[in-house]
Parts: sequence; C-alpha cells; structure tokens
Amino acid sequence: MANIKEKVKSFEDACSVLGIQPTTPDFSFLEEKEQKAHEAHFKLVIIAKALNEGWTPNWTNGKSDKWFLWFDFNTDNEKGSSSSGRFSFDGSVLQRSYSDCGSRLCFKSSELADYAAEQFFDLYRDYYVIED
Repeated sequence: MANIKEKVKSFEDACSVLGIQPTTPDFSFLEEKEQKAHEAHFKLVIIAKALNEGWTPNWTNGKSDKWFLWFDFNTDNEKGSSSSGRFSFDGSVLQRSYSDCGSRLCFKSSELADYAAEQFFDLYRDYYVIED
C-alpha cells in the first residue's frame, strides 16, 4: 500500500481517498475574507480525515497523543513557520477545559502534522490569517 502522503497532495486527492466529490459549500452569504477562511477550514478537515486514514482522536484517553499544528505568521520569512506539537489542555478548572486547537485538525502522528503544515500551508494561512 502506498504511503498516504504520496496519495494526498491536494484537496482533490483527499476527496478521492475518502470517496467523495471535491465540492465546497457555498459561503457566499459571508464577507469575502470570511468565505476564504471557511472554505479553507472545510478543505483542511477533509484533508486531515484522509491523512489520518480512519484514525479519530480518543478524547477519553489522556495518554493518547493527538498532534496539531502551531504556526508563527509573524516572522520575516514570507511563508512563516510551522511546527507540530502534542495536543494538551492548557488548563482545567471545575470540570471545564479549553484548548488552542480544533479537534478535527489534529493528526495521529507528528510526521503527518508536519507534512500537512508544509503541503497545505496556504490553506492554513487562509484559515488562520485575516488579510486586510
């Protein structure tokens, strides 16, 4: 079986792996910059699902690693930089907790997270950065 990174090099590839049509919902009711972010998020969720090959995060198991991306868009490097990190909660009080990443955008390994950051950087930028 081919390596999933060889199979998923685009949104269309991810759709093919999942057996779905590569369409994007209509976000035209939003302002243009919000449309771009929502389209990017939609595509990134599909891409993450394909790259994870059926793996879903087990949120009841705190010992199960979940990898997410961390970007620094405030660099002199035009492209910015990224790195992956293990998912963890920043805090928890009175049975409430919060996190700095979306659960649908985490990965089963740091290798896949790093690949997604590099291969789909422009989509992540569209999702996270509001351009004036």
